[in-house]
Amino acid sequence: MSEQRPKPIAQELYTEEYFLTACEGYEDFLTSDGENLSRRLKASFELAAVEPGMKVLDVACGRGEIVWHCARLGADAFGFDYARAAIRLSQQVLSENGSETTGVMALVQAEAKQYPFPSGLFDRVLMFDIVEHLHPWELHASLLEARRVLKDNGRLIIHTAPNIWYDRYAYPAVRLVRRVMGQGKAYPADPRRFLVEHNQDVHVNEQSMWSLKRVLRDAGFKSHVWLDSPPQHRRENAILAACRYVLFNWTPFRWFFEREVFAVAQKNV
Repeated sequence: MSEQRPKPIAQELYTEEYFLTACEGYEDFLTSDGENLSRRLKASFELAAVEPGMKVLDVACGRGEIVWHCARLGADAFGFDYARAAIRLSQQVLSENGSETTGVMALVQAEAKQYPFPSGLFDRVLMFDIVEHLHPWELHASLLEARRVLKDNGRLIIHTAPNIWYDRYAYPAVRLVRRVMGQGKAYPADPRRFLVEHNQDVHVNEQSMWSLKRVLRDAGFKSHVWLDSPPQHRRENAILAACRYVLFNWTPFRWFFEREVFAVAQKNV
């Protein structure tokens, strides 16, 4: 009997409202006339080291900011997304800012399990905040496709959040402390509802540092995978500040408390 595979997330859940509110960074982009990416996207994009003349693919391109920034640097930038709302928003961003780019820009609606591009075409494949939206079987298929379309010396760049070890093991402890401090209402029982409630419907495959390294290896990549976290600009007493420093900086505690997972991978040829 073949293994039953869960169905992909319904496209209808990825609405224009989702991309403009639940996905970080749109206000940064608008208020800076496209100059600024959000902290998360900027940190991910810098890892790609995009240069003029490169061919870059943005998987699940969302609102299109990354496609535009690649073309602005002189790369030929291609983006695709599963959601019709994402393609509409991306087309709007690219049409309004296209005169400021020197590279080619192109968009297509497609699924992450089958890339509509020929093999060995791209210098960079970018997967920013898409991994957690793909069931394990979909992620494996998508990574095989990323490997197929990459040049032999190309790079795959991944950002995914949250670190699943944070949700499973650290968040319950954080929630307990916050409840004792009288802040429990801001910390729901389901960590997927923390800050962005919509995530409980669309996050189906969150990763740890170790699990992401494993799935990349299984898809034929050699990789460097690490953890990071958003800046913690909080005014707290000395005891809480000291605890936070230890939890976010000392191994093995940081494996559980760091929130984001990054990877840079190359084909294992």
